[in-house]
Amino acid sequence: MQSSTLEDNASRTWLNREILRLAIPNIISNISIPLLGIVDTALMGRLESEVYIGAVALGSIIFNFIYWGFGFLRMGTTGLTAQAFGRQDRAECSAILGRGMLLALSLGVLLIALQKIIVFIGFGLIHGEARVEELAQGYFLIRIYAAPATLALYVIQGWFLGMQNARYPMWLTVLVNIINIFFNIFFVYALEMKANGVALGTVCAQYLGVALAGWLFWRRYRSYGHSLRFQSVLHLQALKRFFSVNLDIFLRTICLVFTFAFFTAASASLSSLILAANQILLQYISLMSYAVDGFAFAAESLVGRFFGARQPRLLRLAVRWLFIWGWGWGAFFALLYGLFGRPLLHLFTNQAAIIQTALPFLWWMILLPLAGSVAYLWDGVYIGATATKAMRNWMLVATLLVFLPTYYLSVGPLGNHGLWLALFLFMVARGLSLGLQARQSIFLPLEKPLFTVNQRQP
Repeated sequence: MQSSTLEDNASRTWLNREILRLAIPNIISNISIPLLGIVDTALMGRLESEVYIGAVALGSIIFNFIYWGFGFLRMGTTGLTAQAFGRQDRAECSAILGRGMLLALSLGVLLIALQKIIVFIGFGLIHGEARVEELAQGYFLIRIYAAPATLALYVIQGWFLGMQNARYPMWLTVLVNIINIFFNIFFVYALEMKANGVALGTVCAQYLGVALAGWLFWRRYRSYGHSLRFQSVLHLQALKRFFSVNLDIFLRTICLVFTFAFFTAASASLSSLILAANQILLQYISLMSYAVDGFAFAAESLVGRFFGARQPRLLRLAVRWLFIWGWGWGAFFALLYGLFGRPLLHLFTNQAAIIQTALPFLWWMILLPLAGSVAYLWDGVYIGATATKAMRNWMLVATLLVFLPTYYLSVGPLGNHGLWLALFLFMVARGLSLGLQARQSIFLPLEKPLFTVNQRQP
């Protein structure tokens, strides 16, 4: 009995170290992401006209939509790689990287080939002043050439995470952003390229990021490169599973993109003040997600590893402690916003009308971190276990049967509170449904044989 207790204590201690080892670099990576946007805005804001800020903002909307949609390249790669790592299948780890890179480069080249069509559709849906649109199109037509590199970085970062290495993705994210800032300042000020300089700076930084990723891979994982076989990359059954997992994550992500795009459009339909206030309040949710997503990414790595290794006890223990850490951070932000939500508004804007408009909705900032953190963490668990069909199906339910009906039923009598209620119940539905489905989708499948290309266990 005493031996079992000591073993459990040792497992908990080791797991918590692993969780923090994976989560902390991911949190640092997430926090560094907004830095580039802040610098770009500051650069454009110091030029002679406001049209340059508008041009970069307008062009970035299209890229954000595209790259958010292709986020499955990172998530799918992490879950599949972590499972192969857990069962010590080195050949499959290498093959997953090969499949991911092949898909990323193909999609990147396709985006470049379709750039004129994307411009026609994108700027047909997003309107701006004639001069702003002209500059935004020039920005887009330069930055689109970074697509193969950007998507390749998604794959290699996901692969590193699947290999239980969170430091390399952190270094890549931070260094690529620093390089990007350097090139942006050089092109904008030294070469006076303005909005086009920001676009070209991004292109240079992304390809240098791929070169850096290649060096990091060769430095630590060169033996995996030696074991890469073309026939393993194109193994039919493995390819089907690879595309199935990634398609599920893609459809889930599209629902998420739609929900937040709908939220923004619905805010605009209420009033311009409501739109401004809601956009500021969404930054509260975004800030919280930077911390909680660190633990969600850790969940992708650890759950995939224990799922692949067929270790149900460690899997359950990992999920429990991931939720203790992750939901704890959600609760911390709920408390933070409850105590200091009002002063934080003044950091985002000095316009009294926007602050007064946002004040009645601050209490949603207490509820949403509590519900959102659960949804984010379950997403990480399901991605690690590659239980993507259940995640996709329940996201469709949360979007089509919870978010939209709640909005249409409540926005009339409740106004903007109805919109926030719809978003809150959307988060609750995601977290609750995935939690109730976890036994069937994650824990019971551990009793079944796991798919491997060569059908052997170490």
